[in-house]
Formats: sequence, structure tokens, C-alpha cells
Amino acid sequence: MTVTIAELDSLSRDAAVKLLTSCCGSRTWTAAMVARRPFATRDALLRAADEEWNRLSPNDWLEAFAHHPRIGERRAAANVDVRARGWSEAEQSSASSSDDRVKHQLADAQREYEARFGHIFLICAAGKSSEEILTALRARMSNDAITELRVAAEEQRQITQLRLKNTVDASTTVSA
Repeated sequence: MTVTIAELDSLSRDAAVKLLTSCCGSRTWTAAMVARRPFATRDALLRAADEEWNRLSPNDWLEAFAHHPRIGERRAAANVDVRARGWSEAEQSSASSSDDRVKHQLADAQREYEARFGHIFLICAAGKSSEEILTALRARMSNDAITELRVAAEEQRQITQLRLKNTVDASTTVSA
């Protein structure tokens, strides 16, 4: 379901929360975005999304991360709606076409990552192969915990932007 910016701006609070939660699972981010309406333009929405993301705490980031399944899996730790599940599947579609050996290596590496950092490995997987994701995961294993949390938060920001762009019709927007 794609909406115009005018439709997003005029949604009820509950409907806007539901729609925006499918883009980012942080309740703090979603509440802030709903409160900032109306956006008037898609560009204003995207800027606001980044501004609100950058105000969040690490706990808010972790809440958002929990709304994503591991690469190659279908279920997230948190309950997510059909829209968010569909996006995760589409974003990971390139990764799911790899051979079994790489899939097993990726699953093992994700378990190792979670044991080391205490949260799911998050990457904006759209268009990336399993091999590319595995290479990125292995490289990020050398990060310290604080650096890695920030890297994962940036990946979540990119995912949120991608999902917002897929949610709000660009053809109805005039750049600000």
C-alpha cells in the first residue's frame, strides 16, 4: 500500500502509528513522527525521519532492531505486521538465493555476532548477496560494542528511509 503525503498527514493517529511502525519498530521514533505531522512533502518526511532517528537512545535502536528477522529467516523477535514481514523478505531476496554452504556460514556468523554484541546483526540487505552480507558481518565482528551499535543504527536508518520511500508516493511530492 502506497500513500500520498496528504494521506499520511490525514491518517488517524492509530493508523499513522501502524503505518510508520512497519517502517521502523522504535515506539519513540514512531510517536515523534506522528506528532510532527503534517509533513506536506515527502522530502520533509524523510528529513524528519532522520532527525528523529538521530535523537533516539541506544535502547530505542535496539527496539527497532528487534523488528527484523535474522538474514535468511522469516520471523523477527518482536511482533511485526504483514507489511514489515513482506519488506524484510523483499530486502533479503538476493541473500536468500545463495547456496546452502553460504547460508550455513551466514547463520553461524549471525549467532556468533549476537553472542558478541547482544543484538541481531542488522544490514540494509536490499540488493546484497549472501556473500556480500557475510563479508560485511565478518568485517564488523572486529568492531568494539559501541562502534558496532552505531554501525547497526546507521543500517537501521537506511532501512527506514528505504521503507518510507516505498510507502509514500514520490509522484505527489514537490521538493521543498
